[in-house]
Formats: sequence, C-alpha cells, structure tokens
Amino acid sequence: MSDAGSFVDATLQAEGDDYRAAAEKERLGSDLRFYGASVGAVRGTIRDAARRYPGLTHDDVTALSTELWAVPVFERRLAAVVLLQSNVWRLDNSDLTRIEGFLRSAGLRELVDPIAVDVVGPLLERLAAPDRARASSVLDRWAGDSDRWLRRAALLAAGRSEPRP
Repeated sequence: MSDAGSFVDATLQAEGDDYRAAAEKERLGSDLRFYGASVGAVRGTIRDAARRYPGLTHDDVTALSTELWAVPVFERRLAAVVLLQSNVWRLDNSDLTRIEGFLRSAGLRELVDPIAVDVVGPLLERLAAPDRARASSVLDRWAGDSDRWLRRAALLAAGRSEPRP
C-alpha cells in the first residue's frame, strides 16, 4: 500500500466508532465493511492527506483512488470519491473507464450519486469539444447498460433525475 493510502486507511480506522459502523451498515444494508468514521472525518482525512502529500499528480490521484476503492470498506470508498471530487480538475475523459468500474461495484446510492453529480458531471462540463463528444458517447453507453447504477450515474451526470420505481 502507498504511504498516502496507508495514511488514509489508518486515519479512517482511528476515526471510526463501532456503534456508528453497525448503525450505518444497518441503515445502508450493504455488504461492505464499515469503520464507523463520519462523513466529516472522511473529508478531513482527504484534506489532511492533500497537505501531507502535496503535489499529487493526475496519476497519483487516480492510483490512490483505485487503491482506496479496492478494499470493500464504505469509508475507504467514500474517501476515494472525495479525493476525485477535490481533484476533478485533474481528470480527463480517459478516466471514465476507471470511474465506470467504481460505479459498477458501488452498489449504494451514497457512493454512486456523488460520483455522478460531483465528478462525472463537472468533468463533462469542462471538456473541450472532441473529448466531450467521446465522453458523451460513454455516458450514452452507460444509459443503455443493464447495470442500474451505471444507468443512474449517466442520468445524474447529465443533469437529469432518474424516475422513481
């Protein structure tokens, strides 16, 4: 594990609370593990990691987000989302493949929605014409995919809301 990944994981575990972990697992009904760290603690951890490891490049950010996502712990995955949110200006349309993998394995609205609204949406908005066209074709493919989380992300990223069942 990278130094930054170890720092984030250790901090999230230290911020965790068994009671909160059990309550969140029950509330979300997920197969993920939970450390019980608050959303504020997750955001603060990513902010502290940025200070501790300044100068993260595009490749550093995408590698760290992948490293955090790889372990099925809710707070680690949320930290990956926060990392992408705070570095969305570094991302480009080639990162949609990685993001697609995150969306397919997210399994929770609490992870899918912020990726779609706060990462994919702003990424699309800032792309120049040729890259935006390629990214839009990816979202069109997502919109027609059998994976409900991918379809939801495509709708949210495009600024539309998904109809309720």
